[in-house]
Amino acid sequence: MFFDLQFSTTAFIVACMRLSLVTGVSLHILLTKRNTASAIGWIGVCVLMPFLGTALYLMFGINRVTRLAKKLVGDRTAHRPDGADLSSWNRELDGQFAPLALMVGKLTTRPVVGNNSITCLHDGDGAYPHMLDAIEKATRSILLCSYIFRHDASGQLFADRLIAAHKRGVNVRVLVDGIGSGYFLSPIYRYLKREGVPCARFMHSLLPWRMPFLNLRNHRKILVVDGSVGFMGGLNIADNNLVARKPRHPVSDTHFRIEGPVVHQLAQVAAWDWYFTTGEQLNRDLFLQEHASKGSSLARIVTAGPDTDLEKIEYTMLQAITLSRKSIRLMTPYFLPGARFLSELGLAALRGVQVDIIIPLRSNHRPLDWACAANISPLLDTGARVWHANPPFNHSKLMVVDKAWSFVGSSNLDIRSLRLNFEINMETYDVTMAEIMDDFICHHRNHRLTHYDLDNRNFPTRIRDSFARLFMPYL
Repeated sequence: MFFDLQFSTTAFIVACMRLSLVTGVSLHILLTKRNTASAIGWIGVCVLMPFLGTALYLMFGINRVTRLAKKLVGDRTAHRPDGADLSSWNRELDGQFAPLALMVGKLTTRPVVGNNSITCLHDGDGAYPHMLDAIEKATRSILLCSYIFRHDASGQLFADRLIAAHKRGVNVRVLVDGIGSGYFLSPIYRYLKREGVPCARFMHSLLPWRMPFLNLRNHRKILVVDGSVGFMGGLNIADNNLVARKPRHPVSDTHFRIEGPVVHQLAQVAAWDWYFTTGEQLNRDLFLQEHASKGSSLARIVTAGPDTDLEKIEYTMLQAITLSRKSIRLMTPYFLPGARFLSELGLAALRGVQVDIIIPLRSNHRPLDWACAANISPLLDTGARVWHANPPFNHSKLMVVDKAWSFVGSSNLDIRSLRLNFEINMETYDVTMAEIMDDFICHHRNHRLTHYDLDNRNFPTRIRDSFARLFMPYL
């Protein structure tokens, strides 16, 4: 009888704990989760597995990055770095893309600025010499942020230039991602730290209560030298980006050299990322400079991430699609957007806009290719055209609308990039640049993907692809 009573008491306590956990977690999910499918999924997990489900939700289901960002922004001593007054460079737009410029201005609180010079660079072969030259000529400051920064021959070359700059008195700050540049070991980080260069790993920790940040990555690629010359785009620092040297796994990419007032916005993002990671506020006089007139491009930086910039890159693209009249060109290494993005592209195609999406024949992440094959059929139904680009694998992220507006940077067209990663893009209201980007994208329309190709997959392949599609938010 005693044991029966003890068992009943224990079972009652466990049942109460289960009910309390499920109720508490469910209430938190209902109040904080915007995505209905995500909310239902988490509640289902917690109902079926109250203890394990609660632990998983506490680790991976709560966006602590937004809280951290708001705390930093709200702190009296913490703020997005201010700098030069750019009001004299601000530009008001009219015509077709005026609503876009207005919307993005309200979304980002950054103005469109004029008098920028933007040069397109291809692959490490074209971009690295310009970047290394800028580092070598630096006299005041260097801000470098890279998702992948390998300690191979290319990485060693960059590291040695950064170390030399540091030793001659240049203020150098290097930020590498805690996953992309090596989680357990990051040779380039250790090498730079050993040589005294201020270097940090974005949201990296081996502590269990910090494990949620494993899923949040800084995918930005930024280099700002002396606050006056900037580089951004999709290019990482690694030997496989030197396509002309024919590495074993070549990665082609597109990067941009920038001069003019928009470099100030680029430097602000890099300085904020450094502060977000280390807590160090950078001296604006060293890293943010006044700018003289350099060119004729109108441009603006747009950032996105799971902090206070949630989905801003996607919103920008959606608005541009809505305003399109003649053509939309998209070039991306991975094409796994959500339903609303696919719907907007499909609606544009149905109203007569020529929609072209260029993806690699084979990317460097095969599961993403499988999921794409299972996800793209409805878009083909609308008349949009999907093309495969021939090897080498092209990692460029480019968008052009009506050969008048372009959007370039680090963001891929997948749910991870659009919602979880910290990304940076640049929009330009420049017909000349848009035409150059449009020609580049069209040049890679090598093989058109059709319904026949999708229908011709055998049954096991279709099952594999459909299964991979279930993991779209995490690929």
